[in-house]
Amino acid sequence: MGFTIGGSRGTKEFRSGPRRRGRTSECTAVAEYTGLWGWDVVPGARATAAGECSCGDPRCPAPGAHPLDFAPEVPAGATLDEVSAAWEQFPGAAVLLPAGRSFDVIEVAAEAGRRALVRLERMGLPLGPVAVTPRDRAQFFVAPGAAAELPQLLYRMGWDDADLDLRALGAGSFVTAPPSDHAGMGAVGWLRPPALDGAGRPPQARLLLGTLAYICHRLHRF
Repeated sequence: MGFTIGGSRGTKEFRSGPRRRGRTSECTAVAEYTGLWGWDVVPGARATAAGECSCGDPRCPAPGAHPLDFAPEVPAGATLDEVSAAWEQFPGAAVLLPAGRSFDVIEVAAEAGRRALVRLERMGLPLGPVAVTPRDRAQFFVAPGAAAELPQLLYRMGWDDADLDLRALGAGSFVTAPPSDHAGMGAVGWLRPPALDGAGRPPQARLLLGTLAYICHRLHRF
């Protein structure tokens, strides 16, 4: 991408190509996340395809997939003007959403996620947003607390001994959100974009977990 990297804590700018003026697609997306869905947003590092991270640390353990430690978060409720003013300080930053506040995430393989989403929609179950990453992972937004409850939920459903490609992301984790790329691998997208019927109040994990676990198990077997 050709980054101009500022690795010191006091440096607040890095570029991915020419610096863009005005309200970028990132600003518009961030304002929607903060204003419509009530999510906090954190400016994040970006990475080249070769793995160079914009944080400036040549030994960065998570290139392009972590918050910028010198960038304050944009709080839920921020307007487009407020977002634009904040994002001007960090042009080119990735859009990261902190899990464990308004939502947790259940993550599965993308193929399992696509199949589960079709089945869940047919069943008429409540759904929140579902993202898909360039690592071929589907991320189902669920109510906060899912990460802490996951082992017990799987136990109650009889899936605790199964070899499932399924995990939960909670407090301390960050999700790369569209339109940003993740770790220099490509853009994150939506399988099911945020909507008024589920983004602000995502469903309890227990409503989706049985279907997700079943499909993960079937795909693993075959």
